[in-house]
Amino acid sequence: MPIIEVHLLEGRTVEQKRELAGQLTDAVCRTLGTRPEQVRIILSEMRKEDYAIAGRLVCDGN
Repeated sequence: MPIIEVHLLEGRTVEQKRELAGQLTDAVCRTLGTRPEQVRIILSEMRKEDYAIAGRLVCDGN
């Protein structure tokens, strides 16, 4: 059972998340030869003040 964990910055719509989940599932099924019912996806949203790049918070303009 493949489990995919995706970390995203907040702000995506439910429709975008649906599309992402569908595309990821399709890619895993094609690549691994598994059935969609076996694929699990965890979408974790992060606030921009909870994520940093090169030591700077994304909310500060990264």
